[in-house]
Amino acid sequence: MRSPTKDARVVSCSTCGRRNRLPRADSGIPRCGQCHQPLPWVTEAGDDDFSEVVEAARIPVLVDFWAPWCGPCRMVSPALEQIAAERAGRLKLVEVNVDEAPRLSERFTVRAIPTLAMIDQGRVVTRRSGAAPAPVLREWVDHALAA
Repeated sequence: MRSPTKDARVVSCSTCGRRNRLPRADSGIPRCGQCHQPLPWVTEAGDDDFSEVVEAARIPVLVDFWAPWCGPCRMVSPALEQIAAERAGRLKLVEVNVDEAPRLSERFTVRAIPTLAMIDQGRVVTRRSGAAPAPVLREWVDHALAA
């Protein structure tokens, strides 16, 4: 199993520019160590750490089930990261590589990729399959966050 701190991602604060190390799992909302503004939280999870990274999160989690060989997945990924940045402090984006997480793919009945699932407090609020343009994804995410 991967360590949450070992696989931490470094993110630059869009407000002050300070580089911050974000853990894959945490009980709060990541904030800049200098200016305390919310930071975009984008990370990965797999079969062994999904519960810790996703289901234990205190904020809604957008799970992106994808594969590296999937062209539409690679097109959607930058839009999802931008949406996560725009909603820093309100949303966590977690990428799940279906080739490396077969149990999760089965558990969530992933039959097409990309498949997106919004999970809040451990339960699936909504989900969708297939690629879509950024404005459509943004509207879908906002609707899910408002629910």
